[in-house]
Amino acid sequence: MSGQLKEVRNRIKSVTSTQQITKAMKMVSAAKLRRAQDAIIQMRPYSQKLQEMLSNIVSGSSSEGSMPLADERPAERVLMIPITSDRGLCGGYNSYIIKLTREVISTKYASQFAKGNVTILPIGKKGYEYFVRNNYKVVDAYWSIFADLSFDNVRNAATYAQKAFLNKEFDRVELVYSQFKNAATQIFTAEAYLPIPKTEKKKGDKSTDFIFEPSMGVLLQELMPKILNTQVFKAVLDANASEHGARMTAMDKASENANELLKSLKISYNRARQAAITTELTEIVSGAAALQG
Repeated sequence: MSGQLKEVRNRIKSVTSTQQITKAMKMVSAAKLRRAQDAIIQMRPYSQKLQEMLSNIVSGSSSEGSMPLADERPAERVLMIPITSDRGLCGGYNSYIIKLTREVISTKYASQFAKGNVTILPIGKKGYEYFVRNNYKVVDAYWSIFADLSFDNVRNAATYAQKAFLNKEFDRVELVYSQFKNAATQIFTAEAYLPIPKTEKKKGDKSTDFIFEPSMGVLLQELMPKILNTQVFKAVLDANASEHGARMTAMDKASENANELLKSLKISYNRARQAAITTELTEIVSGAAALQG
């Protein structure tokens, strides 16, 4: 009986220690989430307006070949850019990104994958480790961006994708990441990056006219790469906020589960202790009765 009590006591100590760790990690993630959330909330309207403007210009342009980053080609070679985190303990966040990436490949680019024409440019250590381990073609130069998250580092990855598209190394480039909604909700999405997607015009929509100064060609040559860099940076900021939100939620659930487990263990400990005391009392009473007899 004493051995059973000792085992339950050790488990209570272990769960209590784990609960302290999960509570501390929740507090750290909550602090990081505030900064990450502020960054993406400030960035999102600017990025969305730039992307909307670029898509409208591309859709309204009638000159073929004037915007090589918008050139539609048969999708023979594909580059996927999944954005995961560097660390785990954030629930199913990383696995959902990886799963969505694989689903996009299997549904849209199965024939290209079978020919070995699908390449992965992972951002984040978890995605990099998974795709390397599973023998995908991987660009291994930009996976450590979150170690020093800055616009310059993200721009390097975006510039690589743009140059590779212009050199016809890839015909399609897609981003796979998590859009941040709130601490408990992330929207996992895959969106086209290159060629620049055109806006689908519906009946009744008014055409948008732009006045270019200087010429459209000069402006787009300068602005188009910057807008595309901003789009990737927005996706990375979205992913960063989503990671901290997912980790905070996961650690909160872990703390709650530890609390429930502690209650159960304490009940078991009290029952075992009560049984041990009852047994000892019975033995004492039996011994006393035997002496009197």
